[in-house]
This record gives sequence, structure tokens and C-alpha cells, in this order.
Amino acid sequence: MSEILPRDCGELPAPTVEEVGDGIFAYVQLDGSWGLNNAGILCGSRGVVLVDTSFTALRARRLAEAVAALTPQAVRTVINTHHHGDHTYGNFVFPEATVIAHERCREAVLATGLATTKMFPGVDWGEIEVVAPFVTFSDRLSVYVDDLKVELVEMGPAAHTTNDIVAWIESSGVLFSGDVVLHGATPFVLMGSVSGALHALERLRALGPRLIVPGHGAVCGPDVIDDQVSYLRLVQETATKAAAAGLSPLEAARQCELGRFAAWTDPERLVGNLHRALSELNGDDPGAPLPYPAIFQEMITFNGGEPLRCCA
Repeated sequence: MSEILPRDCGELPAPTVEEVGDGIFAYVQLDGSWGLNNAGILCGSRGVVLVDTSFTALRARRLAEAVAALTPQAVRTVINTHHHGDHTYGNFVFPEATVIAHERCREAVLATGLATTKMFPGVDWGEIEVVAPFVTFSDRLSVYVDDLKVELVEMGPAAHTTNDIVAWIESSGVLFSGDVVLHGATPFVLMGSVSGALHALERLRALGPRLIVPGHGAVCGPDVIDDQVSYLRLVQETATKAAAAGLSPLEAARQCELGRFAAWTDPERLVGNLHRALSELNGDDPGAPLPYPAIFQEMITFNGGEPLRCCA
């Protein structure tokens, strides 16, 4: 597999902290491409709850500094929305915290370990210690920040991954979506399910959020769900045509007209998404393992042999 190295990163904006509700903050890392995820900071009188951490040791420590600038209280709880390293690798920076996630997230974190670092060898990771969630649940769990109720909700057997949850704060209408919702970034369901992601998005729409803090990209309104749905339906349509024509995912991706979606970051994810969509058409279980290293190599090929853009 070819190396996936940072390229064309330029001068990225510094992470921002945006208050999206009373004591509720979004920690946003733009431009939201590979490895540049968002987090949530929920400030209570006796401690802080974080929704996700960061990809590298340095970025996780910057998140910790942002928390310290908001409150003298320590981070007591970390919620991981799914197992990917950009949302979990920074757990170790908060050693006093109880780490909560779906039970399948714990399994995936332990199974994956630091394997993701091999996919992005050009990144300055620092010294990362894998800390898996040690409080898990299977459907719903309520977490309180003082009197603020945060509902953690499973997103089904497979959406972005096989272990997605969201953090829903009904009283303020704020949704921390993890990577079930992205804004300005191409959805990626290679390790999940196209149909499952569509189902999850409709469930989120039904919640009626006022604001969404997406897994990647700027804070947005619920209208962004429509864009995600439109893209994933395009993936399904392209896969159906590819199956009928006997095209490979890479061939189908090269022929696909992305239109306005071409402006989103990381458009090469289309190749991985088509692999997943074709797997579903073949009757495979949602989230069934696929040959991920080979598929990432095809994504690089789709980019004309250029390494994927990871600026973490």
C-alpha cells in the first residue's frame, strides 16, 4: 500500500471554540478533512464532559488547553462517538476521565489499536497510549452535566461504522453527531453501511435539532442532513448501475458525476463508499469486513496516484 502523506495543507485555521448552548461548546478543527475532527465540551460545576478527543497527541493536548481556558474543572467524562482514531486516540490525555462508548466501540478500539497510524505515516502522532472505553452500553444511556441531560443514542448496526452513537441535548436542541453527519466533507461509510447511514440520518432529522456539531466541518443547521442524504443516494444509484454494467467500484467512481459534491473535502471516499454499496447489493451483512488496505490504494489511484490529504 502506498503511503498516505499530508499534502496541500497550507495554512489551516486554528481550532475554534464556539458556544452553542449554555455551557455547551463546540471545538471545531477546520477544514474538516482526514483527521481534523470536532469535539464537544460540556462544562459543569463539578467537572467537564468531552464528546470525542483528537487524532494526535499534540492535537489532544490543544483540546485540553481549550478546556482549561473555559473552566478550572477537570475532564471527568469522555464520550467516544465511534472507534476511529481521530475521535479516540486522544483519550489518554484525560487520565481521570471515565470513557463511555457503545460496546462495539470498545471492541473495535482494542482490535484496531494504533493500526491507523500505519495508514497515515506522514503524521506527527507523538506518543499515543490507546485507552479503550470502559463504560459501555448497547442502546441508550443518559449522562448528566449538573442538571443537563445528554442522551447517548446508538445509530443502528452500521452507519458510518458499526458502533456509532450520537449525543443529543434535547433541552437546547444541540446534536453532537459524530461522523454520522459531516459538513463540507464527503461522507465515508466504508466501515459501515450506506443504507444504515441513510436510516440513521432520518432518525436524526426526526429529533428536530436546532444545531448540529458534525464530526467534521463547521457547526451547521439540520438542513445539512439533506445534503448527506442526497450524496448517499447518489452512491446507491451509482452502485446499482455499476453492478448492472459489471464495473468495479474504481471504474464506477471515475465515471460518476459528483456535481456539487465534488467541492467537498476528500472526494476519493466515493471509491470506498461504492465498495460498501456494492457489498450491500451482494447481500453482505452491514459493516461486514472488506479489504480496507486495497480499497485505500484504489482511493489513491482515483486521486491520480496522489497521496490522500491528511493534515492532522
